[in-house]
Amino acid sequence: MGGRKLESMVIFAPNQNYIPYQFMQNLHQFQVTFESYLENNKFKKSPRELYEPSNYILSLGGKRIRPAILLAGHYLFDDEVQNSLPAAFAVELFHNFSLVHDDIMDAAPLRRGQPTVHNKFGLNSGILSGDAMLVLAYESLLQTESSQIVHLIKLFNQMALQVCEGQQLDMNFETRQNVSIEEYLRMIELKTAVLVAVALEIGALIGGAKKEDAKLLYEFGRNLGIAFQLQDDILDAFGDPKKFGKKTGGDIAQNKKTYLYLKVLEIAPTAMAEKLKALYTSQSMDEADKIRAVLEIFEQLNIKKLTEEKKEEFWKYSIQALESVNALPGRKSMLEKFASALMNRDF
Repeated sequence: MGGRKLESMVIFAPNQNYIPYQFMQNLHQFQVTFESYLENNKFKKSPRELYEPSNYILSLGGKRIRPAILLAGHYLFDDEVQNSLPAAFAVELFHNFSLVHDDIMDAAPLRRGQPTVHNKFGLNSGILSGDAMLVLAYESLLQTESSQIVHLIKLFNQMALQVCEGQQLDMNFETRQNVSIEEYLRMIELKTAVLVAVALEIGALIGGAKKEDAKLLYEFGRNLGIAFQLQDDILDAFGDPKKFGKKTGGDIAQNKKTYLYLKVLEIAPTAMAEKLKALYTSQSMDEADKIRAVLEIFEQLNIKKLTEEKKEEFWKYSIQALESVNALPGRKSMLEKFASALMNRDF
């Protein structure tokens, strides 16, 4: 539910990626501001067994990209970013709620190198604490002082439902054999991109932006989130494991129908497409041999280049939207640098 995971926006999550500090220093002031707010708003309610798991997952770190992006969206139009801190907290709570439930669905033992919530506290506590975090996200959003609070809640509601829709589509695709590229792009938009997009839009509205400018920021985040996930697909197949933080071919090993896989089915001769399908459905093939065979097909059809071209298409849409935003002078450069860093990363 948290996406192929922009830590990964992405996103901009679908895969929880680590973004080194040097690539994020232009948002660092907002990350620090939010981290301080988070530290001062730990849950001290009872029963302790309900709130301790929430404090635990929030303490596991992450780069706080989504709340930082929300504060940056506010800053484009107004200096008083502290007014957006409750909304930023709401976004981070929702993101972590989705991670808790993602880990349960995936039976994941670790999150950021530490035991997952359900693994540490038990399955029932994982479900219940995740539910509580969702409620607490709305409670925090309602603390926002804005004449548009009803509109903000509607935006948040729409985003929350879309993330669930994206998660369900992703689950559906695991067993479907006829997934189209358009369906895949829609899934990653819902599962990954909309949370970042809405964070930007909400921050801008609290900061006093006109609705047209806030919607342009939404489009910036939405398109950047899709581009980020396509970059993630490329790196999973062709990235350096030492820089990327996970082994090459993880998506292939898990039979994930990424853009690369779907592009092969779209353009490959029938025999090659059938060979790829057979590799993905094989139950007995050695994992390393399977990854090697799939990568050979990708390379024969120049799938990396074709995916990079699609990624660039969405990145350009993103930058065009940002360029059209009527913000305070000089303030959009932070988001421009952020977008550029994401698209040029090799990690």
